[in-house]
Amino acid sequence: MKYLIGLLMVIMVTIQWRLWWGQGGLLEVWRLEQRISEQKRVNQNLQVRNDQLQAEVLDLKEGLSAIEERARSELGLVKPKETFYQLVNE
Repeated sequence: MKYLIGLLMVIMVTIQWRLWWGQGGLLEVWRLEQRISEQKRVNQNLQVRNDQLQAEVLDLKEGLSAIEERARSELGLVKPKETFYQLVNE
């Protein structure tokens, strides 16, 4: 009888160990859920960035005003017979 109780205890400890710390155990599942949540946040941020870039690409393909604005702001270009004024805050 003692051996049976001892055997049952060993089996219970083994099952509990596998449940908590073994491969596919609760700890591993919890860690994987955390990684999935973090990856979803990263993916969402990247999707927002991709949407912004896609909108910018469409704007550049379809509208000349976007190209002109970019040339003026990034390259400092001005039209012929146009005077450029730069306002400086003190």
